[in-house]
Amino acid sequence: MSRADRLAKKLFIKTYGCQMNVYDSARMADVLAPLDYAAADGPEDADMVILNTCHIREKASEKLFSELGRLRRVKATRETEGRTLILAVAGCVAQAEGAEIFRRAPYVDLVFGPQAYHRLPEMVARATRAGGGVLDTDFPVESKFDYLPQASKESPVSAFLSIQEGCDKFCTFCVVPYTRGAEFSRPVSAVLEEAQGLVDAGAREITLLGQNVNAYHGEHPVGGRATLAGLIDVLAGIEGLLRIRYTTSHPRDMDDDLLALHGSEPKLMPFLHLPVQSGSDAVLERMNRGHRVEHYLERVARLRHHRPDIALSSDFIVGFPGETEADFEATLALVREVGFAQAFSFKFSPRPGTPAAMMEDQLPEAEKEERLARLQVLLTAQKQDWNAATVGRRLPVLFESAGRHPGQLVGRSPYLQAVHVESPGVAIGEVAEVVITALHANSLAGREVASSPAAAPDKGDATRPCV
Repeated sequence: MSRADRLAKKLFIKTYGCQMNVYDSARMADVLAPLDYAAADGPEDADMVILNTCHIREKASEKLFSELGRLRRVKATRETEGRTLILAVAGCVAQAEGAEIFRRAPYVDLVFGPQAYHRLPEMVARATRAGGGVLDTDFPVESKFDYLPQASKESPVSAFLSIQEGCDKFCTFCVVPYTRGAEFSRPVSAVLEEAQGLVDAGAREITLLGQNVNAYHGEHPVGGRATLAGLIDVLAGIEGLLRIRYTTSHPRDMDDDLLALHGSEPKLMPFLHLPVQSGSDAVLERMNRGHRVEHYLERVARLRHHRPDIALSSDFIVGFPGETEADFEATLALVREVGFAQAFSFKFSPRPGTPAAMMEDQLPEAEKEERLARLQVLLTAQKQDWNAATVGRRLPVLFESAGRHPGQLVGRSPYLQAVHVESPGVAIGEVAEVVITALHANSLAGREVASSPAAAPDKGDATRPCV
C-alpha cells in the first residue's frame, strides 16, 4: 500500500455519555494516528467507526444495537464497492456486554473496554488478518496511560485530562465498578507532564476527570501520595494555565484541604459538580452512597464559607426502589435549601447486574415520570434564577470558539455559563472582562469591558448564593 493510500484512511468516533468518554475518544484518535487514520466527517466517509458507549444512560444497549443496525447497512454498501469498514464498539457497554454484542451483531469487528484502547493498533491488525471478531475486555495489570502516545499537537482552549479511573464505592444503582474497575490514580508527574503538554498546545483551562475524581491518590514525586488538593496545587504552578476544574466528585471524599482550596486558589473555578442523588437518608442507605443528607449539607456550608459565590451542580435519581412520597419530598426540600446553578436528574432505570435492579418495591414508570417532572420544574427555576442573577455583573470570560455570527466569540464564565460576545477585542484563548447584558435560553450575552488575563469574577453579594 502506498503512502497516499494509507493517508486516505478515515476514522469516525461517536461518543456517548460523560466527559471521560470524550477524553477517551480523543486518546483513541491519538493511538490510531500513527496508523494514518485522520478524522472523518461521518460514518459514511470512514474506513473505521468506533462507537464509544456509556452504560449510565437509559436504554444504552438498545440505542447501541439500533445504531449498529444502521452501520451494518453502511458496511454492506462499502463491501459492494470493494472497500472495507472496520466497525468497533468501545466503552462501558462493550465492557459489560462484550460477547453479547458479537452474538447480536456478528458483523462487528472489534469490541473492547475502557482499559484496552491503548491496544487498538494490535486489535486492528488482528481484525484485518483474521476478518474481525476481536474481543478485549480484560482489566490489564499495567495502566493504559503508560502506553499512550503524546496527545495531538493542537489542544482546545478548554481541555480534559483524565487523572483517575474506576470506583470503589459500589453504589447499588451503578455499573462503573464493574465496567471501569477499581480506583486507580495516575502519578502526579504523569498528570503534570500531560497538563504541560496541553498548555503548550493551546489549552488555557483544564478539567480534571475521574469517575470519583476527588478520591485521587496519585504517587507524588517527593514521596507518598498526593490528594486532589495537592495535585491542583502543583498544576496551578503551570504558566499559561488560567483555569482548573474537576469532575465528578463524591461527597465522602471532599476533604478539608480540598474544601479550603476553593477559597485560596484563584485558578480553581467556583463551580463544583457534587452529586447527592437523593435528599432522603433512607434512600441514600439503599443506594449505598455512604453519606447522609446532614453530611452533604455540611460540605455545602463549608464550601460556601470558603467561596461564598460558588455555583453548585448535582445529580438526582428519582423513583429509586422503595422511594416513598415522603422520601421524594425530602429531595425537594434539599434542593430548596441548597439552591443549584444546574443539575442532572433522571428517573431510576435498572442496570442489569446491579443490586438495585433486583430490589423489591420497584416503582411504576408513571409515578417515576411524575416525580421527575416535579423535580425538574424546581431545578429549572433555580438554574434560571442563578443565570438571571449574573445579568449586570462583570465576569471574566475565557473565549473558546467562534460563534454563529460573524465576529462573535463564545466563552465560559467562571461558573461554566456559556457567554456570547459580539466583536470582542480579544482572541480565542484569551480572557476578557465582560458585562453580562442578557439572558437567553441556554446562554448569556455580554459586552466586553477590558482585557483581564488574571481577572477574578465580581462576586456580587458574596453573603449568599444567587438562587
